[in-house]
Amino acid sequence: MPSATVENRGESRALAAEGTVGARVKTLREAMDLSLRDLAERSGVSAPMLSQVERGDTSPTLAVAQKIASGLDLTLSQLLRLDEDRHVVIVRAGEGRTRKRKGHRVEELSPPLPGQRADVSRHTLAPGTATGGSDDPPLHEPGSRETAVVLEGGVELFIDGERHQLYEGDSVTFDADLPHHFENNGSEETRLIAIVSAGLRRS
Repeated sequence: MPSATVENRGESRALAAEGTVGARVKTLREAMDLSLRDLAERSGVSAPMLSQVERGDTSPTLAVAQKIASGLDLTLSQLLRLDEDRHVVIVRAGEGRTRKRKGHRVEELSPPLPGQRADVSRHTLAPGTATGGSDDPPLHEPGSRETAVVLEGGVELFIDGERHQLYEGDSVTFDADLPHHFENNGSEETRLIAIVSAGLRRS
C-alpha cells in the first residue's frame, strides 16, 4: 500500500479523534490576532466554514484542514498535533513559520502553542537593514523581556534612545516593552537568535 495512503488514513483518524481541532484553530487564530475574515483570506476557506469548524459544528476534510493550516503558517501535522509526543513538540529544520520584510528574515523556532509564555526566533539581517524603524512602537506586551544572541556578524541594538554594539558570540538581555530595534550596518549578513519571555519584568 502506498505510504501516502497510509499517511492520509492516519491523518483522517487524527481528524476524527481530535475533538478539539476547532478550539485549537480558534486559539491559534486569536494568538496571531487574526479575525475570521483575515484567516479566510489567508487560507481560502470561507469565514462561515471556519466559524463552523471552530464551534465544532463540522469536522474539516483533509483538504480544508490543509488550507486552514497554511493560513496559520503551519503544516497539517502541526495543526493536528501529529508532531507532538506527549509534552514534546518538534519543529524540524526549515519548517518554522517565516516572514520577510526589507532584508529582514524571521523564522519562528518555537511552535504556536496555546498559553505559551516564551517565543524563540532566528533573525537574518542583510547588510544595511534593520528589524524595524526607530519610531516603531514596542511589539511586545508590558513586562516582556528579550534575550538575543549574535550567531554571525555584528549588529547594533538601539533601545530607549541608547545604542549598543554587539559582535559574534555576544548576548544581550533587555526589557522588550521599550522601543527597540537591531541594525546591521556592516558589509556582511548578520544572524541572531531572540528569546522573548512575556510578563516577567517586575516594577
